[in-house]
Amino acid sequence: MTCNGCGTVAQARGGNSEDPLCAKCTNPDPDFWGRCPVCETTWQLSPRACQRCVLDQRIRDLLGNDTGTIGPELVPFHEALTSAERPDIALAWISRPKVQDLLERIGRDERRVTHDILDDLPSGKVVAHLRSVLVATGALMPRDERLVALEKWITETVQARTDLTARRILHGYAVWHHLRRLRRRIGDQHTTQLQDVNVRCHVTAADNFLTWLAAEGFSLGTCTQADLERWMTDPASTYREESGHFVRWSVEHRHAHGLTFGTIRWTGPQGTIDSEKRWADARRLLNDDTLPTVDRVAGLLLILYAQKIATIGQLTIDDVNITGETVAITFGTSPVVLPMPLATLVRGLVANRRGKAKIGTPDNAPWLFPGGQPGRPLSDSQIGLRLHKIGIRPQQDRSTALFTLSAELPAAILARMLGVHIKVAVQWQQASAGDWAAYAAEVSQRPVRTDQHPASNT
Repeated sequence: MTCNGCGTVAQARGGNSEDPLCAKCTNPDPDFWGRCPVCETTWQLSPRACQRCVLDQRIRDLLGNDTGTIGPELVPFHEALTSAERPDIALAWISRPKVQDLLERIGRDERRVTHDILDDLPSGKVVAHLRSVLVATGALMPRDERLVALEKWITETVQARTDLTARRILHGYAVWHHLRRLRRRIGDQHTTQLQDVNVRCHVTAADNFLTWLAAEGFSLGTCTQADLERWMTDPASTYREESGHFVRWSVEHRHAHGLTFGTIRWTGPQGTIDSEKRWADARRLLNDDTLPTVDRVAGLLLILYAQKIATIGQLTIDDVNITGETVAITFGTSPVVLPMPLATLVRGLVANRRGKAKIGTPDNAPWLFPGGQPGRPLSDSQIGLRLHKIGIRPQQDRSTALFTLSAELPAAILARMLGVHIKVAVQWQQASAGDWAAYAAEVSQRPVRTDQHPASNT
């Protein structure tokens, strides 16, 4: 519990359930209390070891050798567990049978702990959480887990094909086209959920089409346009647009001949553009103090600045610049000065941001929206679920925001301010029939402030 007197996290020794007090706040007389026989620091009435010392010994039993010595590569992990803010939660976690088994395996293994060693263990939430703690504490190097899982899935999907020619074609499409392009696109960043889903849909579409061809007694090389159109009209056909991409790729790489599959051009937002709902949601998020600050800020960044959920989740405190009363945030290349009261909400989020991870959370975690795993931000799916619960529809509300902003700003400024690709900005401006001339005329009439950064005027 958190002491209502001094704010420290310790066992309750006085007060009540609503206002608990630690030992020192209950009775500041040091002679009144006994001491933990192990650390001789914790004030308590019991002659037994305190929870933190019990936790330390339990971890040494699991990770250490016969003398309780822990290998140097596991020292940061050990320190992170024993220094957990809530030792009772850490004790409960390591007392789970699956966790005990995993920690004992790691302790008995004489090899240095690596991702490959953890990959050999039975997969599941326990291993995933253990891995995140090891990464957050520095015992393991960070790794793009979503990309690793995607690579494993692609390997299994390709190997499941019995025909060697079809397997070679699917391997080229999945690995040399999609994975290579994905790695080039993400660079040093981690794969987002949408990127993962996009690749899986395209590979699944290709695999389904190859399966249909085999069932019909054809191959990709012998498939005719009539066969392709017969498949296109089959009600059981799925991922039709993604299948078209595979067909065009196959023709380009000479795996298929004489096949055409037209592309579907983006002609504008498909959902409803509801500006009234957008502003009603914005007013509610700005003024409803009963909603969590995390949800209010995430929702406002989406509604007002058309930010994707994946982008919101990857924001760090370095993207926020607080100078005096001014709060600016950078989505693209130019900082955007936030209006009140959104600036106050972001300022409070930076000061009080806190994830749900109780074990292994580093003090220097950079994320603006810390998540449930140590050292990781809220995932795309978690942010989406939280916004849905408070009545925000991310896809519709972002489309409305993009549509509105595109009608008011030139594509170049929209791309620079929001961090979207210039081609995307141009498409949205064309869809919203934005008037550049009107914008330029309006900007020319604005009073110029000499005490403000040029990007702020933008």
